[in-house]
Amino acid sequence: MQTRTLGREGLTVSALGLGCMGFTGAYGTPAETKDAIATIHRAIDLGVTFLDTAEVYGPYENEKLVGQAIKGKRDKVVIATKFGWKIDPKAKPPVGGVDSRPENVKAVADASLQRLGIDHIDLYYQHRVDRTVPIEETVGAMADLVKAGKVRYLGLSEAGVSTIRRAHKVHPISALQSEYSIWERNVEDDILPVLRELGIGFVPFSPLGRGFLTGTVKRAEEYPDSDYRHQDPRLTGANYDANMRLVDAVKAIAEEKNAAPGQIALAWLLAQGPDIVPIPGTKRRSYLEENAKAASIKLSKQDLSRIAGAAPPGATAGPRYTERMMTFVDR
Repeated sequence: MQTRTLGREGLTVSALGLGCMGFTGAYGTPAETKDAIATIHRAIDLGVTFLDTAEVYGPYENEKLVGQAIKGKRDKVVIATKFGWKIDPKAKPPVGGVDSRPENVKAVADASLQRLGIDHIDLYYQHRVDRTVPIEETVGAMADLVKAGKVRYLGLSEAGVSTIRRAHKVHPISALQSEYSIWERNVEDDILPVLRELGIGFVPFSPLGRGFLTGTVKRAEEYPDSDYRHQDPRLTGANYDANMRLVDAVKAIAEEKNAAPGQIALAWLLAQGPDIVPIPGTKRRSYLEENAKAASIKLSKQDLSRIAGAAPPGATAGPRYTERMMTFVDR
């Protein structure tokens, strides 16, 4: 697996990372602990050493799982985790808004370190922008963690242009995380140019469109309420049918290259720039191995042109989140 660098501060990571959220149930039944650990170990063997987790996944259980998996392997992995939600495990739902107060920034870091069983977090993200707390105060607290040796590099997630600029003035931001894929290209006009101006790396989550671009995802109503995809507007009704056209275009190129559609989707992202590090998530080792091979697939200018023609910005039917979830996106 090749490596890439996120930010001018020099955070080196594998060209593809592993999104760990799905291990603890966001997409259907949680993985068995032993199977999840085996998948993470296989990722490390393949050179996929950039592991992405968060306190809110589970909540808390995902970090504990990753912590178990990396025992004795800490020097082989780069750990990214996130803070910023109000969490009450006894409530239904357990997540009730955002919280980026400086005291919470630091308290979550200490708790995450304990759950992960490590002495420092490699990349610490603000999970969602908290409009009630100036970003300067939040990043100031994150910078204090860097000074204390508890965190190495800082990141933001779903932040807009103004927030990114203001945050970067307080302390260098190494990475922004946001959704980006063949079917979600909202970052191209404003966000990516600013990141490149400031020397900030980009980490796309849901690089396979929550699995849609693999051609294996069902309609939203076919998933249980506990599955994140049950509420995905792009998998509902006529949106699902319209979006299948994007999948058909990806499948056609995949067949020509004797590859899987998901591999083409990941190769497309990697071709968008050396500062881009996608973090596909999967619970299955077979899919992990398939995804890892995408790093060696080269798309020609003609391939990229065909994909652009089939999936131009704005072509996807339906919003990427529900109306409530969109309120947490700083755009």
